[in-house]
Amino acid sequence: MLERVLPRGDCMLCGQPGCPRALCPACRADIPRLPAEQCPCCALPTPAGQVCGACLRHPPAFDATLVACRYGFPLDGLIQSFKYGHRLAVAPLLAKLMATVPPPPADLLLPVPLSAAHLRERGFNQAVEIARPLGRRFGLPLELDACIRIGDAPRQAGLPWDQRRRNVRHGFECRADLTGQHVLVLDDVMTTGATLDELARTLKRHGAARVTNWVVARAVRDGQGSGKGK
Repeated sequence: MLERVLPRGDCMLCGQPGCPRALCPACRADIPRLPAEQCPCCALPTPAGQVCGACLRHPPAFDATLVACRYGFPLDGLIQSFKYGHRLAVAPLLAKLMATVPPPPADLLLPVPLSAAHLRERGFNQAVEIARPLGRRFGLPLELDACIRIGDAPRQAGLPWDQRRRNVRHGFECRADLTGQHVLVLDDVMTTGATLDELARTLKRHGAARVTNWVVARAVRDGQGSGKGK
């Protein structure tokens, strides 16, 4: 019934006309997924869902990670068109994908902030645009002023994996008392986890009792996990 009354448009990926949703059935089936067995801390695929070796060796400041999808074709192009092509209509679709992995009860929803320079250049914060509909859907207070990103470090996407942690060190400033609170941190893509780790470290210095990441997609390097549909 809903499909008969809702306006139809083109598929956001392949352009097929007359789709009652943002994606046609074929493109929805092509969205890459992670295996069900994941590290409960960083969401990398692991045997039997055990904590991964990296988190055992160097426990991150965040406590858990929820991921909707694996970062790969064709989702990667969709996210890049959203962030760098100013395709804001993609934000509600990404929010719907994230809603398939409902978050635990939390005190507030905090989108990862952009630096002032990157915000001026882009004109919007992609994490904020995704967070708005999710905050309404799950009744989560949206916090946009508690933290800022300081400095003007290069984008993480342009750096090798091993340099990303150094790039974001001391990269956030918190202006709120978060004593005893469970903070749900939202971002579009988790790659090494360095940005989320540094932000969680800052939040805990200001009293946060627990920090859970909630992201659209998790990047997995070769050998770390299997492909779509698993």
